[in-house]
Amino acid sequence: MSPQAFVYTEVQISVPFHQAPWREINDLLRTQPGLLNKTWLSGDHNQSLGGFYAFDSMENARHFAHVYFPEEARKLGAAFTTRVFDGGITETASRDLASPHYS
Repeated sequence: MSPQAFVYTEVQISVPFHQAPWREINDLLRTQPGLLNKTWLSGDHNQSLGGFYAFDSMENARHFAHVYFPEEARKLGAAFTTRVFDGGITETASRDLASPHYS
């Protein structure tokens, strides 16, 4: 299935990635409706944590970005950035550059 939406997130905390509770977070993420996959991100020089997520629909991506993710960031007591992107309208351009999300 080709993703129909992508979400970018970043939590403004400074944690070396090896200390991040990524296993526990992954378990929670597996329960999110429509999540196809996540690529973890760790900020260069600032050690912020973030991710690039692929979703099966804009509806599920928006729910994640506007409901689930903000609540999880609040639990960490951290500011955050979240952006939702339409994966459907960019599919042809992404395939042209051999994006692994559109195999």
